[in-house]
Amino acid sequence: MVYLVGAGAGDAGLLTLKAAEVLKMADVVIYDRLADEEILKFCAGAKKIYVGKEAGRHTLKQEEINQLLVEEARQNKIVVRLKGGDPFVFGRGGEEALYLRENNLEFEIIPGVTSAIAVPAYAGIPVTHRGIATSFAVITGHEDPTKPESTIKWEKISTAVDTLIFLMGIANLPQIVQKLIENGRAPETPAALIRWGTKPAQEVFVTTLEKAPNEKIQPPAIFLVGEVVNLREKLRWFDTKILFGKKILVTRARAQASKLSRALKNLGAEVLECPTIKIAAPSDNFAAADAAIKNLRGFDWIIFTSANGVEKFFERLKIHGLDARALKKVAAIGSATAEKLLNFGIIADVVPKDFVAESLADALKNFVADKKILLARAEVARDILPESLKNFGAEVTIAPIYKTVREIPAQIDFDSIDLITFTSSSTAENFVAAYGVAPLQKIKSAAIGTITAQTLKNFGVTPAVVAEEFTINGLVDAVKKFYGG
Repeated sequence: MVYLVGAGAGDAGLLTLKAAEVLKMADVVIYDRLADEEILKFCAGAKKIYVGKEAGRHTLKQEEINQLLVEEARQNKIVVRLKGGDPFVFGRGGEEALYLRENNLEFEIIPGVTSAIAVPAYAGIPVTHRGIATSFAVITGHEDPTKPESTIKWEKISTAVDTLIFLMGIANLPQIVQKLIENGRAPETPAALIRWGTKPAQEVFVTTLEKAPNEKIQPPAIFLVGEVVNLREKLRWFDTKILFGKKILVTRARAQASKLSRALKNLGAEVLECPTIKIAAPSDNFAAADAAIKNLRGFDWIIFTSANGVEKFFERLKIHGLDARALKKVAAIGSATAEKLLNFGIIADVVPKDFVAESLADALKNFVADKKILLARAEVARDILPESLKNFGAEVTIAPIYKTVREIPAQIDFDSIDLITFTSSSTAENFVAAYGVAPLQKIKSAAIGTITAQTLKNFGVTPAVVAEEFTINGLVDAVKKFYGG
């Protein structure tokens, strides 16, 4: 089976549910230049083949792409042909489908959100509007170069359609403008050029039809002509977001980065994920944790100091055939850890006001004398909590339930980064180990709390942003406030 799938206009969030489903099933994904890299995360286990095309540079010719689809499908594979926008809107999906039919192969078309509508929408320009535009046309700006002459009916579309949307027309912009004016479109008609529409790098140039060729703009971009362009100043919403135009580096572990990345993207930022840590099994391969779990009913309290600790602890609990009923009193260091406990049906008995070890110890001091306490935490952590609990008369067992290890550093263009976020001391320490202090001396940094901020200060770096609430939401709010939100 071959699925011809529209990836949408650029923003990965515009991918349809059906497209996401088939990407997860795919054995092979053959994708274009304009398919967002975020979308490829849905098909992590598939073989990925890039066949993108740029002006003057084609990875494969269309005939070769057609043959590639056939060759892969004949190996009894689920093949996804992932195309920017919609397969049937100047995506050559029809040609590929016909070739598959000629070779007796099954296919299915999954439409995508076309850039012809999505890109103007993200620029605050509706393609139709009551009293202004009751029709729109989507026109190729790049006709088949082998045709002897244009088949666009310029004499009809120039004045008969209210809103004209040209895709792939930047290279031919002077000729397009000339044809429209020659065939009756007023030179002063409002026009817009929109580059990298729906993405954080979006640029919008508002002009007039006759002046449009004067704008210095590179593809990919669309060209829109019509009175609806005048609505942009009132309807623009995407490029007015507080973090629009900012490129933010997220150093959190890959498996956990999505919440922070998503929140920053929702505020308009371009997010680059560069995990400096990953979560791994402790050095003793859970020996201490398993021993504690086997004697779980002997503990009066279980304390969790991170959401990671909760998740890994309950994984081990399940392996031992136990569940939440085996726990007695439970304490969580903060709201994120308490929220993770709720996912397992546990309401924490104690959550301190300030989400640090000192506050947690203080919140427990009246409850732990002569009590046996299990501390499920990272292998390497500050000793302030267990030491304080011992001073309060508790018997403390430390069970490493995970450890953080350094990720292989990625190649980063730090010149394009506006802000680097750190969600723990280990992310900061491993970042410096991988890239040195130099990037932090010229790029602003944001810390999730005072402990992480102090780690940065130990490297001679004062973070520009320190969250007041030591959670992901608190960090996002602090970043938002820093940029004037």
